[in-house]
Amino acid sequence: MPGRTREERPLRKIRVLVIDDSAMFREMLSALLRTEPQIEVVGTAPDPVAAWAMIKQLAPDVLTLDVEMPRMDGLTFLQNLMTHHPLPVVMVSALTERGCQATLRALELGAIDVVTKPKVDVRAGMAEAAVELIDKVRIAAQSRVLVRKQVAPPPSKVASTWLGRTTYKIIAVGASTGGTEALTTFLSALPADAPGVVVVQHMPSRFTKSFAERLDRLCQIRVAEAADGDRVLTGQALIAPGGFHMTVGRSGADYLVRVNQQPQVNGHRPSVDVLFDSCAEYVGRNAVGVIMTGMGADGARGLLKMRKGGAKTFAQNEATCVVYGMPREAVERGAVDEVLPLDQLSAAALSAVDAN
Repeated sequence: MPGRTREERPLRKIRVLVIDDSAMFREMLSALLRTEPQIEVVGTAPDPVAAWAMIKQLAPDVLTLDVEMPRMDGLTFLQNLMTHHPLPVVMVSALTERGCQATLRALELGAIDVVTKPKVDVRAGMAEAAVELIDKVRIAAQSRVLVRKQVAPPPSKVASTWLGRTTYKIIAVGASTGGTEALTTFLSALPADAPGVVVVQHMPSRFTKSFAERLDRLCQIRVAEAADGDRVLTGQALIAPGGFHMTVGRSGADYLVRVNQQPQVNGHRPSVDVLFDSCAEYVGRNAVGVIMTGMGADGARGLLKMRKGGAKTFAQNEATCVVYGMPREAVERGAVDEVLPLDQLSAAALSAVDAN
């Protein structure tokens, strides 16, 4: 009997271990994942101590991990895991201030992505929760687990005569999976008098405020979650709020950001394409575009528009991406002037600003 062609062979199933101290959530997450034929839930664990033994026995491809658990908290477990047995991890976090802070720390330690805990009493949202969870587990299974470098705290921010001045050059950045740490590296390397920066990072709503606050502590520039009508200022980065598109526009001599809840673009809100399209239209050659790690094609079309409008454009290289999806798509469309490792992107963007 002739063998199957490559296209006919069944896809290898993604083996998932669910770790959560709540039996109800373990069952719910398992049930959501089992709606996808490509995913096999190989086991569930009530805490990290039990999970250690199951990892060796079951050899999962991806873990879903809660933050607060008995015997060992999720962050301690994650740190040990990344040191001794790195695996792709998707954090499952409650939408609380404490949950947001812990999840950002988990991403810093090496977790691939985060999903918000589905509400156990709202069945109408289960289908949407299943789609998000399944998509992020699939992405995690294809991701590269990178060793994280600690970012040294910057010198204390000091008042200066340039603070609060409108910038006429703008650096626009888009990222998705793996982007929280890529952005930390990129933004923390910028000097205090860098041109204004506008950022879209695919992230659930409510996480972006905590993310911006964390970056503000780590960077010499000021970082804030954007609000409608904010000016784009020298020495400041604005992060698009989760659940909102962000665009750049002109108001006299100023550049302003606008945020809106128009329909998703490329399956995302905020969308990188929406930001880049506005930069192509209103900023032109005074913009620099940077596309970073992430799954899919969001940002590639808009970056091409920016390049055609005279902007210098850059993409993160494959070796330093957690997922080389968005940068690859941009490169293949001819949207990128230069492909660089993550640690060279900030200097390149600043040089491009000076050259324009």
